[in-house]
Amino acid sequence: MASKEKQPVIKPFNPLDKRNLGESVAEALLNAAVWSLPPDSFIGAGVYALYYIGPFPVYERLSKINKDSQYRLPIYVGKAVPSGARKGGLGLDADHGQALYKRLTEHAESIKVTRNLKLSDFFCRFLVVDDIWIPLAESMLIERFKPVWNRVLDGFGNHDPGSGRRNGKMPQWDCLHPGREWATRLQPCALTKEQLEERVIAYLQELIL
Repeated sequence: MASKEKQPVIKPFNPLDKRNLGESVAEALLNAAVWSLPPDSFIGAGVYALYYIGPFPVYERLSKINKDSQYRLPIYVGKAVPSGARKGGLGLDADHGQALYKRLTEHAESIKVTRNLKLSDFFCRFLVVDDIWIPLAESMLIERFKPVWNRVLDGFGNHDPGSGRRNGKMPQWDCLHPGREWATRLQPCALTKEQLEERVIAYLQELIL
């Protein structure tokens, strides 16, 4: 007697599954307008993606894929939450103010002071999002695009740790892109600039086939 073929298990689509909700927010960001960095002032909190199109050698592959107004692969993805969320709550009743705009402006200042990057080579997309979806949307965007400044070269989004916490090592981002004054007061980076360049090039070669 012939055995019955095993029927495939088909999982029903659940639009309220957190992954599907996160993907919908991510798609909305990718359909948003592209702005120079920083953009014009606006109100709200949410998520954002930064894109690079400049000549810095280790980002050659990344720059090429984003040129000609393509903006296909972000170099960094992040979020800006209301102040209430940073204190441990969801921030549902917090005034969003200009949380997202201020975060993008901070990033613009970090890039502007470097000795080997030009702010004019950076662009951004951003999306104002209801508070509860902001962390999920950021996680989905990082998982989807695996941006090099999120996955390999850490520290771009860091702030000055303060005089009482200067025993930490310089972020890798500052080692490759020196310029932020507070980073020079930290301990030397664990890797050399040449080692970081090799890691970034190898990562982008694998990510962008």
